[in-house]
Amino acid sequence: MARYLLPYPPEQLAPLPAGVSADDIAVWDGASPPPEQQVLDGVEFYCLPYMRHAAAVALLPRLPALRTVQTLTAGVDDVLPHLPPGVTLQNARGLHDASTAELAMTLILASLRGIPQFVGNQADGVWDQHFRPALADRTVLIAGYGSIGAALEARLLPFECAVVRVARSARSAPLGPVHALDELPALLPTADVVVLLVPLTGQTRHFADAAFLARMKDGALLVNVARGAVVDTKALLAELESGRIGAALDVTDPEPLPADHPLWHAPNTLITPHVGGPSTAFLPRALRLLNAQLAAFRP
Repeated sequence: MARYLLPYPPEQLAPLPAGVSADDIAVWDGASPPPEQQVLDGVEFYCLPYMRHAAAVALLPRLPALRTVQTLTAGVDDVLPHLPPGVTLQNARGLHDASTAELAMTLILASLRGIPQFVGNQADGVWDQHFRPALADRTVLIAGYGSIGAALEARLLPFECAVVRVARSARSAPLGPVHALDELPALLPTADVVVLLVPLTGQTRHFADAAFLARMKDGALLVNVARGAVVDTKALLAELESGRIGAALDVTDPEPLPADHPLWHAPNTLITPHVGGPSTAFLPRALRLLNAQLAAFRP
């Protein structure tokens, strides 16, 4: 019987933490058939394979000795409903900071500087030179200022823009104050770019609803690198089709976005297929995190 069920073989995690033996590790990538039941019976620590949560959570009822579930995602909204009673759930806070912040920067700059339009013009052989908004001198509001928000701010500051930080409760941060969510209605009209980084919970579903979007200034850009359902898609479509605001979305509701969904063709909209996390930055950070979590686990 294995004590640990991981998506990576022991040699990838080497050197293993003290007290963790390669013989105690079973490996499952979420795509191949899972280990035999006699192996699963002893699993106490289960790391869900990245981007395969649907298959991974189906295995939970077959792990009678399970004590800890480790995700390789910051969000755990798709895991919580399946978590057995008494089992500890650990997320991957910090793992995706660099990659997600990098994509958020890409979406902001590409949208403001009109890169999608220029890509289309290139395909058509059209030379269309015109002014576009710069990030310099703009105000970027980060809604959900946690570790990814801090990583995004670090990347924003060299671009000579102002950053407004908003989180569940007010606090101090190294680069300035963090405003509480109840201040958001007054802050939204001041922002040229609004970046969503809130987790998806019962309270944040449709966080960016019609009232939220109506408070954004004309010409503002909404960037969602959180979860699709934190935005009311119907309300967003209405604003986009009016031409009042723009959007850059790495996540959508529904997801995957059906080919015939009107969001694909909404004006001033850039869509990427939930690729904030999967980059070359993922694996080395995932291995470091998993090694640290194995070291902290007490059999």
